[in-house]
Amino acid sequence: MTTAGTGALPASSLAPAATPRPVTFSVAVRDVAGITGRNLRRIVRTPQLMLFSSVQPVMFVLLFRYVFGGAIHAPNGNYADYLMPGIFVQTALFGGASTSVGLAQDLGGGIIDRFRSLPMARSAVLAGRTIADLVRNLGVVVLMVVVGLLVGFRFHGSVVTDIGGLLLVLAMGYAFSWVFAAVGLAVKDPETAQVAGFLPLFPLIFASSAFVPVSTMPAWLRDFADVQPVSVTVDAVRALVEGGPVEHWLWQSLVWIAGILVVFFVLAVRLYRKA
Repeated sequence: MTTAGTGALPASSLAPAATPRPVTFSVAVRDVAGITGRNLRRIVRTPQLMLFSSVQPVMFVLLFRYVFGGAIHAPNGNYADYLMPGIFVQTALFGGASTSVGLAQDLGGGIIDRFRSLPMARSAVLAGRTIADLVRNLGVVVLMVVVGLLVGFRFHGSVVTDIGGLLLVLAMGYAFSWVFAAVGLAVKDPETAQVAGFLPLFPLIFASSAFVPVSTMPAWLRDFADVQPVSVTVDAVRALVEGGPVEHWLWQSLVWIAGILVVFFVLAVRLYRKA
């Protein structure tokens, strides 16, 4: 033991530094699984989050189906069949917006600093958060399928194309969850993150083919709506579940998903390192 005034270093400073654990692929997978489990437990322990995440899209279905549906002419004559693919995509995007709020809360609460001090893969915090939100999105989309069937929606494709359509919905939602992850890390405040996360969604969703045919829009808006990611994904999902030709829309949707995922994954990781 050392005494004050001797100039000797404390015993703790003489201890060898801990050897960092090498981050292999198996270690990274285990870390991601651990963070995913943590976030899923938070969702389960916050039943009001699941409740309101489910009530909001149900209200959209009922409003558009029974309030606006009579005034909107669907190309196939059945507005429920036209509406539900748009609702599926909207639900996945709105669900992914919780990523920005969750990360901003973790930053404010100091849990991100604790994670960064641990010998774990740096990508685990972001990947675990987005995967947990993907699982929650899966549950809400399944609920929307049930609600859609109750209001007259029907699948007209094969089992493979129907499942493919729902997987495309989840893929777009997952890609956008990385957009929201970058937003949450950039603004760092939960309330600001909630507003900033929803702002880009409204023009993308409502200026799209989700609820009305793009052909009814002014020419200047139609040019945007025809090529933006929500429209091409909704049209691809609509073609898949209706059993129609899908190639024109599917490749555009996949390119958008891949581009969004790559760009915002890199941006989110950089923001996380600087957080």
